[in-house]
Amino acid sequence: METLQTPGREMTDLTDYVLHLADNALILGHRNSEWTGHGPVLEQDIAISNIALDLIGQARMLYQYAARLCGGTQTEDSLAYLRDAWDFKNCLLVELGRGDWAFTVLRQFFFSTYQYLLYQKLTGSRDATLAAIAEKAVKEVSYHLRWSGEWVVRLGDGTQESHRRMEAALLELWAYTGELTTDAPYESRLSRSGVAVAVPSLQVPWTQKVTEVLREADLRLSLEALLGNTWMQQGGKLGTHTEHLGFILAEMQYMQRTYPGSNW
Repeated sequence: METLQTPGREMTDLTDYVLHLADNALILGHRNSEWTGHGPVLEQDIAISNIALDLIGQARMLYQYAARLCGGTQTEDSLAYLRDAWDFKNCLLVELGRGDWAFTVLRQFFFSTYQYLLYQKLTGSRDATLAAIAEKAVKEVSYHLRWSGEWVVRLGDGTQESHRRMEAALLELWAYTGELTTDAPYESRLSRSGVAVAVPSLQVPWTQKVTEVLREADLRLSLEALLGNTWMQQGGKLGTHTEHLGFILAEMQYMQRTYPGSNW
């Protein structure tokens, strides 16, 4: 394996791909950080805050690599804090509003299932830097997946109110999950060269894991109705976002834009 130094289209695709992975981690990390001090109990408040830190740590590694690929004056800070919403390539799922606890843990479960499968395969990337980042991140994501899956079952198979909230979260989030396993042009091209993961190949194992946990959570009836829904929200990977991202960036980028040169 090698860190790619190819000029032209492949380098542009690689930069877009690394930014896509970084943006996913940063935006969801920021969303989860909104629970700090507001979790249902202290232990889970700490857990979701630690998951947020893990995701932001992943984002830093990826932004550092993207800055090297971009060259010039770009840094991890400028890529995170000085790009506009249309420059971000994160999936729409991660930018949606915080929601309640059921919404948060179900979104985390959907994303962690995808991210775990993705990073497992990305450890075999032809790009040594991506492979090394994936190898480190997959250890963290395995905990995120276990934690979120246990909470999905706990709430879905819990009280009448917690079950109702899980069903509401499932109905709201499902249409945003298809983008996880639908590749953008830069992903498709890089997967053919052995650099990126062909995310459509993750759809079957992702669905199998999600179906297993949702059935255990007594959400099988809602799930069966949704499995027949083939229409999915798209656009985030190419820079078309919901209104939520603009509000996230306004808050997240305030310090850097107001006091240029600040460092993490």
